[in-house]
Amino acid sequence: MHRMMLMLEYDGTDFYGWQVQAEGRTVQGALEEAIRRTTGEHVRVFGAGRTDSGVHAEGQVAHFDTATELPAHRLPGALNHWLPPDVAVLDCREARPGFDARFDAASKLYRYRILLSAARRPLRERYVLRRWEALDVAAMQRCAAKLVGEHDFTSFASEHTRVATRTRRLLRSEMPRRGDEVHYVVEGDGFLYNMVRIIVGTLLEVGRGNMAEEDFAGILAARDRAAAGPTAPAKGLTLVRVNYADDPRQTG
Repeated sequence: MHRMMLMLEYDGTDFYGWQVQAEGRTVQGALEEAIRRTTGEHVRVFGAGRTDSGVHAEGQVAHFDTATELPAHRLPGALNHWLPPDVAVLDCREARPGFDARFDAASKLYRYRILLSAARRPLRERYVLRRWEALDVAAMQRCAAKLVGEHDFTSFASEHTRVATRTRRLLRSEMPRRGDEVHYVVEGDGFLYNMVRIIVGTLLEVGRGNMAEEDFAGILAARDRAAAGPTAPAKGLTLVRVNYADDPRQTG
């Protein structure tokens, strides 16, 4: 058997997220069907991040096991022939036995795009959260920086989160301006359910003046979902990159 590592890009707008469900099209389901059509095998594909409905990816990573003798470099073309237009395999490498796209990940990088525009921007509406009111971006930037480091992120997790620990370590948490957009860029060793979207929703409350900076500082200590702001819509969020300490993409 060969363990294959895939790099994927997809527009999450019309998917019900990554994970196979009883109803609704999913990225995992589309990939598994493409593999079946290509190799004749019924396999399970495992993703590095189980993105929610409406969340996009530029650099999702997944792995699966296959007995096919097709070389890895030929699999992207073969799989893309069967995949729908809103998902594509960008690259494929054969990984070491036991490689796990999710559990071997050292960190993940996400980006949330906020468009500052009173007018609709049809070419970007699917990928950004558009805000028409003035935002105090400097205050949002200062608050975002407070999240760097290891913390209990209970306040920024969905109440439905079921994990052993809610402590995570953020390596980056910043809000650069990009023309008429503000991006929330965050890299961490792991993320709780809806964590990035709740952080963005809370930062927007600061930007609107509905929450003071000193109040934001106390949200982590509260360890209470009710202390944070609303969950921002999924469409502005993209999984940009997944990093590995022993990365097959660095060889060959």
